Amino acid sequence: MSVIAIIQARMGSTRLPGKVLMDIFGASMLSRVVNRSKQAKLLSQIVVATSHKSTDDAVVREADRLGVLSFRGSENDVLDRYYKAAQSFDADVVVRITSDCPLIDPTIIDKVIAAFLDSNPDYASNALVRTYPRGLDVEAFTLSALTKAWQQASKPYERIHVTPYIYENPTIFKLLSVSDSHDYSNYRWTVDTPEDLEFVRRIYERLENKISFSWYDVLTLCEKDPTLKKINSHIEQKKTAFG
Repeated sequence: MSVIAIIQARMGSTRLPGKVLMDIFGASMLSRVVNRSKQAKLLSQIVVATSHKSTDDAVVREADRLGVLSFRGSENDVLDRYYKAAQSFDADVVVRITSDCPLIDPTIIDKVIAAFLDSNPDYASNALVRTYPRGLDVEAFTLSALTKAWQQASKPYERIHVTPYIYENPTIFKLLSVSDSHDYSNYRWTVDTPEDLEFVRRIYERLENKISFSWYDVLTLCEKDPTLKKINSHIEQKKTAFG
């Protein structure tokens, strides 16, 4: 079975343009996401999916440098981009990861995939019911579910955010929530603003630029030094998938 992570990435972020290639302690944000995703044991392949815009040539070059495949599709119809990327690389299971999550945890990627493979739903995610910090989001879904969403989703936000048509239709799709025993959803580890970027840079600095670390290591840092969490605690989440 081919389990392919598709990492969506483009230069045209509205709140922090070019963030995907911004530096985080000597490495681009995209490289942080890719290299941490590479540590997941249950992924068959990683693909960076970007747009056809010339500004995203840089994203393709970075994917090449990182030794992962890339795919180019629609800039704004990201659902179409995912569907065509999944088809191009013969995915049986698609794992959705976004390029603004440089603290993404390979053990959580594997946890979601393992739960998906064990229970055989159409869709599994650790963000249906949030218990993990925002920025550790992982979704896994069948090519069949993705195809049905691609065929039937008609609302703009369903096309932009890829999976709402699936998880907002539990009568059509079998959904599986993957959660932790404790609620850490009040932590914000995604990058959408300069403050978010500063937070992540501080984390990598405190961890001495390690490549391998767990989300528990980040949590321990934040609990020992509450000033870290305050860096971006005031940021309101942009209305996207899962709110």
